[in-house]
Amino acid sequence: MKIHTLICSMMIGLCSPTMAQTHDVTLKIVETSDVHGAFFPYDFITRSPKSGSMARVSTYVNQLRKENGEQNVYLLDNGDILQGQPISYYYNYVAKDKENIAASVLNYLKYDAATVGNHDIETGHNVYDKWFKELKMPILGANVINKKTNKPYLSEYYIIKKENGVKVGVIGMITPAIPNWLKESIWSGLEFKEMVSCAKETIQKMKAEEHPDVIIGLFHSGWDGGIVTSEYAEDASKEVAKQVPGFDIVFFGHDHTPHNSMETSVTGKQVICLDPANNAQKVAVATITLSSKGKGKKKTFYVKNISGELIDIRNLAIDTTYTNYFEKNIEKVKQWSDKVIGNFQNTIYTKDSYFGNSAFNDLILNLELEITKADIAFNAPLLFDASIKAGPITVADMFNLYKFENQLCIMKLTGKEIRNYLEMSYDLWVNTMESPDDHLLLLADTKSDAQRLGFKNFSFNFDSAAGIDYTVDVTKPNGQKVAILQMSNGEKFDENKWYTVAVNSYRANGGGELLTKGAGIPHDQLTKRIIWESERDQRFYLMQEIEKAGTMNPKANSNWKFIPESWTIPAAARDKQLLFGK
Repeated sequence: MKIHTLICSMMIGLCSPTMAQTHDVTLKIVETSDVHGAFFPYDFITRSPKSGSMARVSTYVNQLRKENGEQNVYLLDNGDILQGQPISYYYNYVAKDKENIAASVLNYLKYDAATVGNHDIETGHNVYDKWFKELKMPILGANVINKKTNKPYLSEYYIIKKENGVKVGVIGMITPAIPNWLKESIWSGLEFKEMVSCAKETIQKMKAEEHPDVIIGLFHSGWDGGIVTSEYAEDASKEVAKQVPGFDIVFFGHDHTPHNSMETSVTGKQVICLDPANNAQKVAVATITLSSKGKGKKKTFYVKNISGELIDIRNLAIDTTYTNYFEKNIEKVKQWSDKVIGNFQNTIYTKDSYFGNSAFNDLILNLELEITKADIAFNAPLLFDASIKAGPITVADMFNLYKFENQLCIMKLTGKEIRNYLEMSYDLWVNTMESPDDHLLLLADTKSDAQRLGFKNFSFNFDSAAGIDYTVDVTKPNGQKVAILQMSNGEKFDENKWYTVAVNSYRANGGGELLTKGAGIPHDQLTKRIIWESERDQRFYLMQEIEKAGTMNPKANSNWKFIPESWTIPAAARDKQLLFGK
């Protein structure tokens, strides 16, 4: 590549004295996204080696810097870095007086800029505001608005200037769907603007003020779809690339789905669009060659060629200089996460949750009822195929039991709302069987999709209940499958009666739309239905209950089932084989 560039330059020089003043510069721009605490090649949850990780990002970026010159390599992170592994939780909530490990890692690797993600916001003001201050690079969020000042809470854009003279402008934005998932106290004083209009305003401002040579979008928002309202779309990266003139590259994330495409904007310009997916398994890399005109302050660059690729780094060599630097952090968190808090007498699996009552999901439901004293509890499996083995249970195991830092809430719902909530859940989850040979579950060709893994819809929205006895008739049409027979204590279930219901804060604030589209409660009424919410995250309280019990023997409840069983039991066995093998 270097030889080719040299030859071309020489040929141009022979042709014209004027053109001899021009030269090409090739930039490598690298994006990580949705790292979710994958800082090291060690999984603190499973206590085993981990593929990918920032230790391999370091190897890859070091090589790029060596080959291309540090001034020609740009490193960007696209958010959702503060949650996902016990080491993240430890520095967010336990070692709060120490520099957050997410800041330490980004600073060590010399990132040029970063965007904030929804799971970063979920940690709460105390955590993310501290993290912002600890970063040695700008944190971007053009559409994150301070309500008091009506100005951006974070930097709208950043111009990266290096020795090569190229002005690289980066505009960062976050999905505006935050209020659909997170309680307002977590993002108090903020609002999140729709992305397309915000991008138009910001790019015009940046062009007028800075005249960048290259313009990059760094968006913590998926490609398209997600939650769509009259005001915004959750995943709007495609629309920004199409509708907002001026971008050379759109780096995005949030949807955990690898993507590499060329999109045509309204002006006919081709825009490279890249998403490296999650957990530092891949990086997105854009290669831009620019030619220059003029000298000194009049020197400008124009894009000559641009391409994009996703680089699989899962099996690259580990940068041992990097891991040695963080050795004390790793060992400290290992000691904390390996602490034994209880004992299970049998192994539990999330995969059982898709086919009926399961020891895994029902353990959480039963503990929710115990903690809140609510009438009914809802919960979904948060990991597609996780297990906790019989024997000693550690702090690390709790991150398999409950993945996210949601709070626990009690809401008031009518019996009818409870049934409609479950109807939507099972409609997302279960096929309408017309013959015994049909699938029980609503499957699709999504095994390569890290969010769906064989299901048509997201399995973290497949809620079942404890506290009520019910059947799910899979031969009935959508909206008519669920029949609630009675309360599990034998009392009559009344659709006109008010009940207390335990749910996580993601669900209570509208996540998955089971309360809004399903139960039919207007989104602006949800907070009025919440009568209690926990001070700490749900995992903390589940851990307390397990410590209190000491030894537990988790077993499946027997309060609901799919019918007719002559169809559903064989169909469940077939679908389980398809999804999980033997």
